[in-house]
Amino acid sequence: MNIRLKAASVFLPASLRRKKLNQLFRLTAQAFQSEMPDLAGLGLDECLHLYGVYTGEEAEKVLAGGDVQAVKTRLFQNAYWLGKDFRRSLRPRTIPEIMTAAGILYKALGIEFRGDADGRVVIRSCFFSRYYSRKVCEFMSALDRGILSGLSDGGELTFVQRLTEGKDSCRAEFISRNGGA
Repeated sequence: MNIRLKAASVFLPASLRRKKLNQLFRLTAQAFQSEMPDLAGLGLDECLHLYGVYTGEEAEKVLAGGDVQAVKTRLFQNAYWLGKDFRRSLRPRTIPEIMTAAGILYKALGIEFRGDADGRVVIRSCFFSRYYSRKVCEFMSALDRGILSGLSDGGELTFVQRLTEGKDSCRAEFISRNGGA
């Protein structure tokens, strides 16, 4: 494991966690083509809560009558750039390193992400599962797909079960486009 990835897995400063959440918030608001809430003066936990409420409400609006595919595409594309930015910082090169990098980013967002060398992903705890219905979670997973694709330079993440379906965990399969990063 490279030194950057190893250091980030031991300690991720609160300022970097906040920066990544702000980026995610901004990119998500752009995908929804809506105004981002004001985050000034809010702590990290308050921002996470607001993100959960905001994204849940915006996703419900889209699912109730918006252009679902267009918004999902924008969510994926915007998250791809967030993942790619994280890739430039941490430089993961193998599937285990991609899984470690994803775990670091997701931990900053209140998600317990664990991935193995074969690309199997298990999420036992997700901050946002208390805000999302099954349909909203499925819709918002375009972000997860985009982040992992950006981290891996084109890999694909496919969920096979979700916490929001009443399961004990989310489970997904990650396939790298080239066998590594």
